[in-house]
Amino acid sequence: MDRSVVRKIVAVSLVIVSALASQHHAEAAESTRAGAASVAITPKQPTWMAGYGSRTKPSEGTIHDLWAKALVLEDESGRKAALVTLDLCGIGRELSLKIRDRLKSELGIDRDHVVLSCSHTHSGPVVGDNLIGMYPLDEAQRKVVLDYAKFLADSIVNATAQAVKNLAPAKLAWGTGKADFAVNRRNNKEPQVPELRDRLALEGPVDHDVPVLRVQGADGKTKAIVFGYACHCTVLSFNKFCGDYAGFAQLAVEKNHPGAQAMFVAGCGADQNPLPRRTVELAQGYGEQLAKSVQRVLESPMEPITTPLKASYSEIDLGFGTMPTRAEIEKEAKSTTLAIANRAKSLLQALDAKGQLPASYPYPVQAWRLGGLTWIFLGGEVVVDYSLRIKRNLGSSHTWVSSYCNDVCAYIPSLRVLKEGGYEGATSMVYYGHPTVWSEKVEEDIIDAVNRAAKTVEPSH
Repeated sequence: MDRSVVRKIVAVSLVIVSALASQHHAEAAESTRAGAASVAITPKQPTWMAGYGSRTKPSEGTIHDLWAKALVLEDESGRKAALVTLDLCGIGRELSLKIRDRLKSELGIDRDHVVLSCSHTHSGPVVGDNLIGMYPLDEAQRKVVLDYAKFLADSIVNATAQAVKNLAPAKLAWGTGKADFAVNRRNNKEPQVPELRDRLALEGPVDHDVPVLRVQGADGKTKAIVFGYACHCTVLSFNKFCGDYAGFAQLAVEKNHPGAQAMFVAGCGADQNPLPRRTVELAQGYGEQLAKSVQRVLESPMEPITTPLKASYSEIDLGFGTMPTRAEIEKEAKSTTLAIANRAKSLLQALDAKGQLPASYPYPVQAWRLGGLTWIFLGGEVVVDYSLRIKRNLGSSHTWVSSYCNDVCAYIPSLRVLKEGGYEGATSMVYYGHPTVWSEKVEEDIIDAVNRAAKTVEPSH
């Protein structure tokens, strides 16, 4: 056959394939629906604040409101998925389960299709029993915290229900940008960071990716913008409610896109700090830097996402290391350090009630598959080693890794960080009330669960 004829046949074939692909994407987009809604969750009275054990009194005002924001997706089969972002330091397992059970019973959204994501701002309220042993609360303050948890649960369910009511045809796309203000706090002393940066001498692993998910209506108008970053929300440390840099970033994104809902999902930033820090100006500046990165992604070609969405959720028995003896716990109960004494008293109560301490914790691992995107959601405060390892193996071009999701249960060190010790590897377990450090299987157990989840949500062939 003449070569020119062959070239024409190939060209026509490519056009046909391209047309069929475009038709497929268009049909998928038409069958996808999305709805967004939000509700302010700023406490209406002075409330004890979460994140820093050095605080000595409840809140004293607000810089900007805290929000619960819901994005609900629905595929052509009518299956719904809900992402709820929260301007909070964290929520614990008991409250999280209650909320997700309500979303199932009241809205029909299965647990594997629900993600509750905390920004981990250290300028939010204490929620339920999360990190409760850190704070010298009296009975009146404990009631305020308990009442707020009930208000929060109702707010999340109501916002998600409104998002369901707002469901309408939508088109999804995603991409990744960069922001570089996160610094590995284990490897770089805070006062030295400006000098180290100036000398190109900063050390330690970081993840500067800024993944972005855009949701547009059938008319092309942006309805929601979800974005992430792996860095602690710890610019601010005063006694006023604020979403920290993540809150300022959401405000900036929404200012750039009137009518759109901006949502922040934290990455594996447990050992990453925004440095330098401690001023509102710095928090706002980091937020605007992050918003600019989001904008650059939105102005660049983004990868279309098709549904149906596939989801996986499991809880693995994440084991603890060597348990303390009763004598050791009784000694710690006499400590003058509040968090140490409170943990010990709680452990003694557990021993008296059950005769033994739990050998493991039910740790949540979740995965969503949206088109070519694999999105991993991990519980707790996860160090950066995990996101780097997961993306290196699953493929950084099509993988998004988030933490502080569903249950902010503890710091989650890699084996490297566990062996190094320090706050993320060891002493932080005191504040979360756990009896001891994680076992040396912590990293491999979580990675195995991530691998199983990723395989579960792979497309069917």
